Amino acid sequence: MNHSERRPDEAVVEVHNAQATSPVVIVCEHASAHIPAVFDDLGLSGDALHSHVAWDPGALAVARHMSQELDAVLVASRISRLVYDCNRPPDAAGAMPVRSEIVDVPGNRDLSKAQKADRVAKYYEPFRAALSNVLARVSDPVLVTIHSFTPVYHGRKREVEIGVLHDKDARLADALLSDAVSTHAVRRNEPYGPGDGVTHTLKEHALGPGLLNVMLEVRNDLIAGETDQAAMADLLSGWIRRALTPAGAATC
Repeated sequence: MNHSERRPDEAVVEVHNAQATSPVVIVCEHASAHIPAVFDDLGLSGDALHSHVAWDPGALAVARHMSQELDAVLVASRISRLVYDCNRPPDAAGAMPVRSEIVDVPGNRDLSKAQKADRVAKYYEPFRAALSNVLARVSDPVLVTIHSFTPVYHGRKREVEIGVLHDKDARLADALLSDAVSTHAVRRNEPYGPGDGVTHTLKEHALGPGLLNVMLEVRNDLIAGETDQAAMADLLSGWIRRALTPAGAATC
């Protein structure tokens, strides 16, 4: 059974607002903490199964709000990044991590080549194909990926609240940063950057064909509830909308 034949509750990737008319395509690679039963929770229990190591809390809600605000298609993974991180290529150590921050992942230890290939085929390739198909049918698509990050990482508090991340193509990031008049602490390539291997989706789908692209990271304590999620989506959607106006630097 391929991913297009799965029942809705079995699907590993969600395409939301598929008939949208905007050139913006929103992506949420870490939208879900779901671990299929076959993996027996990867040997984890308790808080780890629902913490930021398993997914990006709040990111999907923000992405869905933005999809409606911008009339944009949304492509989201429905599988925990501990099973397969769809923002990593198959040969990356972090694609099926044996450790995430301070959490060991027993179910990812000593995976065989066949086991890794099986996860790539079941969880990464359907996501990659779905996003590729969406981008192919959108005229002059603009790729925007939505993530969240934990306020405290390895015991250190993070002061940044919104990160505007990019790889070699900074056109859209530059336009957003020039317009980001906000009460939030907004930073370029923080708390992560290209050197941390977090720009795979941008590199895989946007850099080659020259599509405008950006990755947005929001500190997850700022989007813990529905009201804050909607407010953040409004803020980010406004940045995107203004950056894509004819006078915006991103069109240069």
